Amino acid sequence: MRITGLGHAGMFIETAGGSILCDPVVGPSFFGSWFPFPDNRGLDWERFGRADFLYISHRHRDHFDPALLKAHVPTDIRVLLPDYPTDDLERDLRALGYDNIIYTEAGVPLEFGDLKVMVTPLRAPSDGPIGDSSLSVDDGTGSVLNQNDSHPLDLEKLLSFGTPDAYFTQVSGAIWWPMVYDLPQDAKQNFAQLKRDAQNKRAMYYIDKVDAPHVFPMAGPPMFLREELFRYNGWGEQDDSIFTDQAQFLAHMAVDRPEQKGYLFVPGTQVDLNAGALEVTQTLYTEAEIERMFSDKWAYLAEQRDSRQDEVRAEIATRAAVLPPDEMLQAIKQWWEPLLRRARTIRNGVGGLVRFRIGELDMVVDFPRAKVREYAGEDCIYWYTIPADLVSTNIRDHEIDWSNSIFLSMQFEVGRSGKFNEFLTTFLKCLSRDRIEYVENWYAEQSDQTEDAELGEWTVQRRCPHLRADLTKTGKIEDGVLTCSLHDWKWDLASGRCLTTQGHPIRASRTDEARQAETASPAA
Repeated sequence: MRITGLGHAGMFIETAGGSILCDPVVGPSFFGSWFPFPDNRGLDWERFGRADFLYISHRHRDHFDPALLKAHVPTDIRVLLPDYPTDDLERDLRALGYDNIIYTEAGVPLEFGDLKVMVTPLRAPSDGPIGDSSLSVDDGTGSVLNQNDSHPLDLEKLLSFGTPDAYFTQVSGAIWWPMVYDLPQDAKQNFAQLKRDAQNKRAMYYIDKVDAPHVFPMAGPPMFLREELFRYNGWGEQDDSIFTDQAQFLAHMAVDRPEQKGYLFVPGTQVDLNAGALEVTQTLYTEAEIERMFSDKWAYLAEQRDSRQDEVRAEIATRAAVLPPDEMLQAIKQWWEPLLRRARTIRNGVGGLVRFRIGELDMVVDFPRAKVREYAGEDCIYWYTIPADLVSTNIRDHEIDWSNSIFLSMQFEVGRSGKFNEFLTTFLKCLSRDRIEYVENWYAEQSDQTEDAELGEWTVQRRCPHLRADLTKTGKIEDGVLTCSLHDWKWDLASGRCLTTQGHPIRASRTDEARQAETASPAA
């Protein structure tokens, strides 16, 4: 088996039973903000486009690049489609002409001669753009797990495919927090450090659980080559950004798990597997060039920025003309109010007013009343400032996921009066009837969390209120605070209050033994 790095989360897997093209992206994506790091334009995309299978893990535009697919991947290729609750990804692919679709079943292996594959989808509202997935591959000579961005909860089911020889997983972030938030600079720096630490912890959790002999950090970081975003590359010019690169994570892994074998995976990295033996070579860049990309990264990024502004300008030219404020308000009102009326759980979860300043338009989304109207000076729990051309383009394209467009572009600003509100973010990436109905039903199904488990001196509900992870496997208690290691969410067990976000309380109580020990007198 041979795996070639294509940049970001992309890879080309050659096996005894055929080849698989995974998440090929050149970009730029998210309104021209994200470019793969390092530059991957020099790869032989015509060769990789002649694969036997195409696998797109999910709809995020740093994994799904329609322009590249149209240019280099024939439409008769067999497509391994993850088993998602809504058909958004399938519709996107069919719109490009890809109709030779293989409908995979969640966690069920498929065999194509010597090639065995399994696609494991995730379906929670916070999983990517309502869905993310991983790919397991085995051809008898080697096996890999391409987990990319996904954060699977049921590792036993995922690993029923077998322990992979090589494990490819995300170690960088894909979020706009805290960079675009209205925060003091020292707070941004502190939150960025906490976010980087949480990402490292999550990656190490999976590395420990998968326990593969060879690990390849991938799926990030991006390059920000727009002038106004350049400072947010990596950890940021002012240490207020979250994008850990491959070399930085390998250094962390060498300290945290020194016995683990980790490898740099960049465009052109070639990984050969055969009966447990592994060989890594670089085919696009020399070792000296790769060393400079990481050791003198700001100089490399500046060269990329200065040479690629034509791509930035080309993206801007594709945007829609800015709508007048009254037309924009009416368009959003007609689009969002029917969805808000269907989103009872989301409305209750947001529980307040959210302000949007979009060019000359100043509007409020009143979640409790399911209304969109002009802002009238009320107190709001969140406030966004977004360029009008981005919103006009999303209206023109009827973009149903604003996290997969505006928010990951980082070309906006946001503030909030309290904690992170997951329900608000969920609504803004569920701007279609199908998505709203799915998410409302998903929340309803999660409400029954009656099974309890003992963790140390506490009895807690077994399933995490966030994404129902098994807390007997992912939970850790220190000083009365429970942390779920998958996403670093925290709860104060004495009160049940979530310390990470609004809502999502946990059921918890001291065990009988702990209560008895506390009340026993010293004489007893």
